[in-house]
Amino acid sequence: MVEPTVDKKKKKKKHNPVKDYLLYLAVRILAIVAAVFDVETNLATARFFGRLLWKYYHRGRQRAIDNLRASFPEKSDEWIWRTGKKSFEHLAMLAMDLMFVPRLVNKHNWRDYSTYKTAERAKWLMHENRGLLMVAAHYSNFEIMGYLLGLFGFNIYSIARPLDNKYLSRYLYGVRQRVGQRIIDKKGASRLMDKLISSGATLCFIADQDAGRKGVFVDFLGRKASTYKSIGLVAITENIPIGVGYSRRIGNRFFFEIGVNRIIFPDEWADKEDPLTWVTQEYTRAVEEFVREDPSQYWWLHRRWKTQPKARKAKT
Repeated sequence: MVEPTVDKKKKKKKHNPVKDYLLYLAVRILAIVAAVFDVETNLATARFFGRLLWKYYHRGRQRAIDNLRASFPEKSDEWIWRTGKKSFEHLAMLAMDLMFVPRLVNKHNWRDYSTYKTAERAKWLMHENRGLLMVAAHYSNFEIMGYLLGLFGFNIYSIARPLDNKYLSRYLYGVRQRVGQRIIDKKGASRLMDKLISSGATLCFIADQDAGRKGVFVDFLGRKASTYKSIGLVAITENIPIGVGYSRRIGNRFFFEIGVNRIIFPDEWADKEDPLTWVTQEYTRAVEEFVREDPSQYWWLHRRWKTQPKARKAKT
């Protein structure tokens, strides 16, 4: 079952539809202007805006610094500052990527923009149509993985939460679905999962979101992180494997290494005393592994450790 992303006690923030539409309009105008230039020029511009965001978005910058310092206590302040600023550049480049992926990448030229590492086994598991869960994280351009899987006709469904801005959300969904990627609203996903898995589909999740007080607490980069139960519960109940994938930008170019660094099979958790916690910790450990390989591509302003166990809260 998919947990809600918003605490029931919190009131949902009201959105001004006029402001939302104006923001959407600005994004569409930016997309038109960006189309005049090649993708690498636009990525250089995106990095400039990322540096501006780092400079002026004080609250986000401080959150990123705090997260980096807690995750890498052995690193210098200079390294933390440099890595945090680079992560903001990567965030801005992702926004630019979204405008170019459907224009540039197709079935004939995908090798010009991507290379693959230890992904063959996961590919054949998807081809076999026996059911698979694929998890990723807020790391580099995670969107391009779903796009490429849809491009080649894999039977996949991405579980996603719509953006609060309905106009931008509709635009982003359009980009995702242009080549056949199918999106399921997170709120209604639990009603469809059994049917989709029985059809042999692959379900794709972003697995590094804070799950609130109802989550499973596992270790992630040196701290306890509340993690959704849904992925582990579905895998255990349906007896299907979990693959952990990533997309990493090479240099500052529109070129990505796409890899699957862990596949967890049902026989691995069969004898575990607490299989749900073990599975959740195991795929979280795999996420940590690729984040550590290049920390600058992770979303450090992301509130991953927002919820902490009660015992730990009492000490701080």
